[in-house]
Amino acid sequence: MNTLEIHNDIEDYKEASIKTLIDFVKQPSISRDVEAVEKCSRYLKSLMMDLSIDTKIYETEGNPVVYGEVLSHNKDAKTILFYGHYDVQPPDPLEEWDSPPFDPVIKNGRLYGRGAADNKGQLLAHILAVNTILKKEGSLPLNVKFIFEGEEEIGSKSLTKFVENNKELLQTDVVITSDGPKHDSGAPMVVFGVRGVMNFELELETANSDNHSGNKGGVIPNPAWILNDLLHTMKDKDDYVTIKGFYDDVIKPTKREVDLINDLPFNPENLAKVYGVEKIELDKKTFYERLMFLPTLTINGLVSGHTNEGTKNIIPKKATAKMEVRMVKDQNPEDLFKKIKKHVEKINPDVKVIQQEEDMYPSRTSSELPISEDVIEAVKKAYEMDPIILPSMGGSLPDYIWTKILGKPSIMVPYANADEANHAPNENMDLDSFMKGIHCSVEIINGLR
Repeated sequence: MNTLEIHNDIEDYKEASIKTLIDFVKQPSISRDVEAVEKCSRYLKSLMMDLSIDTKIYETEGNPVVYGEVLSHNKDAKTILFYGHYDVQPPDPLEEWDSPPFDPVIKNGRLYGRGAADNKGQLLAHILAVNTILKKEGSLPLNVKFIFEGEEEIGSKSLTKFVENNKELLQTDVVITSDGPKHDSGAPMVVFGVRGVMNFELELETANSDNHSGNKGGVIPNPAWILNDLLHTMKDKDDYVTIKGFYDDVIKPTKREVDLINDLPFNPENLAKVYGVEKIELDKKTFYERLMFLPTLTINGLVSGHTNEGTKNIIPKKATAKMEVRMVKDQNPEDLFKKIKKHVEKINPDVKVIQQEEDMYPSRTSSELPISEDVIEAVKKAYEMDPIILPSMGGSLPDYIWTKILGKPSIMVPYANADEANHAPNENMDLDSFMKGIHCSVEIINGLR
């Protein structure tokens, strides 16, 4: 495969590639907007077919799965499966966008629009890489499969069943995902795992209506204060979760994983800027261990009583806490939910514990597999520098579907800029990063043949 000429062609096609990305981002494929998601799936199928990729839409109990493949003429060829998602987060709050979220604009070398980086720009890089190789070579050195779902932002429930029912169709040597940002330094990354996530709510209702805070203040319970007391029993001042058994299944990192932490760059000042906080107070070892190898318990939101402008002197009737657990390898969402529920019942049995339906299991692939080393080398060649290697990222993806259900190694190579603002107003994809992603996908395909 003449990679030099292919890379030159990628640059020659730059204008057309960016136009394709713009058209893709214009699709308002918010996960829970069924009509918009289905329209986007048809758009994606048409796009892939036009780019010489045999593509089919599979209906599921939820949003459609778009599957495509280009098979190699070499019967002994390896297979690579590229995963991505074409659904996007809601754009709210709209007033904080500098431009309409589904009318993408280019400013200062970036494309602004919902889904530009998460995940349309990144999955499109794989598609365009394959098409560029086909234009130059007429065939691929290995089998390439694509699977793009429309429910990643709401838990990937339909994808789980689809993979369980289509293991033969999806047989592969490795799954490659490009999602999330590169390192905050701008360096490329190769990531070998994710944390899982389990969402739940705590709900306490102490009256059948709000009450006057003067006439009844001091004589009836306030659910906001009571729920606050309960939350304080779940963590100590050092951020250690005090729920019995919460850390039981947490495994220690391997020597290789500890060595990888030691090799990671760490700039607290730069991290603080990227995260939008005043400062990072943790040392390097603690920072990375917490981010990759320890679970978290997070309050996502607290709601009770009057929260609009102005005053309203009431004792609220109800208080709710929306919460999540980010799990690490070998932890189980059902097990953790039972432990949390038991803790709540012990402290205050009047509080309801409600589990949501968007669980994702944690997942990890060994960075020492031969195919893992091949991917690392391919990324190094594409970016002309050693990539940062993470045993696990802090966030969650449905990676367990590949490692646990399909039983294959799964490796993540993010293409987006560190300040992509995914899930936030003014989400953007740096266009140099987008183009570099196309080049990197070519090197991964060439490196795994």
